[in-house]
Amino acid sequence: MAANRVIVYGGRGALGSKCVQHFKSKGWWVASIDINANEDATENVLVKLTESFTEQAGQVTRDVAQLLGEQKVDAILCVAGGWAGGNCSSKDLYKNTDLMWKQSVWTSTISSHLAALHLKPGGLLTLAGAKASLSGTGGMIGYGMAKAAVHQLCQSLAGKNSGMPAGAAAVAILPVTLDTPMNRKFMPDADFSSWTPLEYIADLFYGWASGVDRPASGSLMQLLTSGGETQAVVAEQ
Repeated sequence: MAANRVIVYGGRGALGSKCVQHFKSKGWWVASIDINANEDATENVLVKLTESFTEQAGQVTRDVAQLLGEQKVDAILCVAGGWAGGNCSSKDLYKNTDLMWKQSVWTSTISSHLAALHLKPGGLLTLAGAKASLSGTGGMIGYGMAKAAVHQLCQSLAGKNSGMPAGAAAVAILPVTLDTPMNRKFMPDADFSSWTPLEYIADLFYGWASGVDRPASGSLMQLLTSGGETQAVVAEQ
């Protein structure tokens, strides 16, 4: 039996897959939550697509409870998300905002409830915010709103009476651009040396989950990459 356990929400995405691989390589038991299974994970919880938040949240919560039983996990990494543009005149404003809410806010809210139910005291919950959402995002309104909501959730989870387990920390990462195959495909002429490598984030999470240099609960950690070097810097609040 693996001594340590982690849940990766969004475990089939680019960052999620990297996190699954990284924690598995360290001997951890890893559960992936996503709409498709990750063959590298120890266990999978499949999300059923629905237009109802309460329906999807209830399904995932039940399936995770059935999977874990009385077992607690050391960390829950919510790395689900996506990007869509559009200003307030866009014909896709409603559709894109709805998608961003589902991908970022639904998943983050479910992850926070899973943390209340299944995270060990002193455990780690990570959420995926965005540096862009520290201010206005005129050209990507749905994305900016959804990520700002994730920031607020992270800060709320660090507060009194949040329902988080004793000593557990909620920390959000605020990247600029992640170095994913999809981003390289759609932005082939960009400066890749300013993009944050997925390996850096997976290793950062592993350190935090292991109690190494973990930020204070509620921290919004900007991931700033320049010349191929990345630093995690607390956003001033």
